[in-house]
Amino acid sequence: MSQPTTWDHPEPLAVSSAPVPHYGTGSLADLLPTLAAGMDVPGMSPAIPELAPADRNCVFLIDGLGWEQLLAHPDEAPFMSSLISSSRGDTGRPITTGYPATTATSLASVGTGLPPGAHGLPGYTVRNPATGELMNQLRWQPWTEPRAWQPHPTVFQLAHQAGVHTVQVSSPTFENTPLTKIALSGGTFRGKLSGEDRMDLAAEQLAAGDRSLVYTYYAEVDGKGHRFGVDSDAWRGQLMYVDRLVQRLAEQLPPRAALYVTADHGMIDIPFDEQHRIDFDEDWELRAGVALLGGEGRARHVYAVPGAQADVLTCWREVLGEQFWVASRDEAIAAGWFGPTVDERVYARIGDVVAAARDDVLIVASEREPRESAMVGNHGSMTPAEQLVPLLQVRS
Repeated sequence: MSQPTTWDHPEPLAVSSAPVPHYGTGSLADLLPTLAAGMDVPGMSPAIPELAPADRNCVFLIDGLGWEQLLAHPDEAPFMSSLISSSRGDTGRPITTGYPATTATSLASVGTGLPPGAHGLPGYTVRNPATGELMNQLRWQPWTEPRAWQPHPTVFQLAHQAGVHTVQVSSPTFENTPLTKIALSGGTFRGKLSGEDRMDLAAEQLAAGDRSLVYTYYAEVDGKGHRFGVDSDAWRGQLMYVDRLVQRLAEQLPPRAALYVTADHGMIDIPFDEQHRIDFDEDWELRAGVALLGGEGRARHVYAVPGAQADVLTCWREVLGEQFWVASRDEAIAAGWFGPTVDERVYARIGDVVAAARDDVLIVASEREPRESAMVGNHGSMTPAEQLVPLLQVRS
């Protein structure tokens, strides 16, 4: 007769087995410092060595366009697909976002040139240690003083101070948002509604200086992915449209210029059934000892009631450990999930327990997060579908 064991569940995924983003060598946080270093901006270093310097640099960030999704749709994106072999300085390789792979975190990494543990936006929603409330860092609710939350200068600000012609070209909606102020400010903001107008203005502004740094952005690939999924006709239609925008901008590059096309995260479709969508609001085991549930479905920050941290970690590992990398705050930090270091002001924003999905599964919260729980396409974790993003280039 076999002897009973003290562990009735399969071994949970090892924290060390999570594929940590390539901070310092090939992540979103390394892109602008590399470009700025090539324009002789003080304090910047070329962290992505494959990128040759250019006097005029344009970054076009397409929200939600992951590397794997681009590879899977060459017919819908013929122009961008033609650039894949030249990706990342002719290596044909992508870069990683950062953890979590979500818009607020990634845009802060792009603009500050810092990983999440330094800039301090380590999730979609995180606890504000000063108030004990969850803060949505994309919508900036409840209101928090932006510069107190993220005090570091942006690369755009440093480039502008160094005499580089620096411009952000985006929807007018974003001009005065707190996220723009702390992540993407510096130089001049120029608002244009249509994608075509943004491309034309970005090319015009790129040519307006001997040294130029221009950033432009398009959101609706992500929007259609969340609503309909990355296997939908609506999503494919947006991919076709943005492919034409990239070509329009590339064909207008002035001399001595480089265009880089990247994204803030990829996306994965999750089926609507109990096997793939675990509802925190209906699961008494996962709720036990939890004061606040933060993050998003594939990248959760879990804040325990005082004294319950160890029990919550044990429970979440037992319930989810085959499908999620489940770590304590200190384990996630030591593993480098949020970057090489975590600033003291950022430490308590990170969950007592951090859960990152490996499998095609979500932790939804149908009552407290009805909008997010209804999304078809999701992102946030460290899988290749979410973490890998393009770094396509066109040089004039």
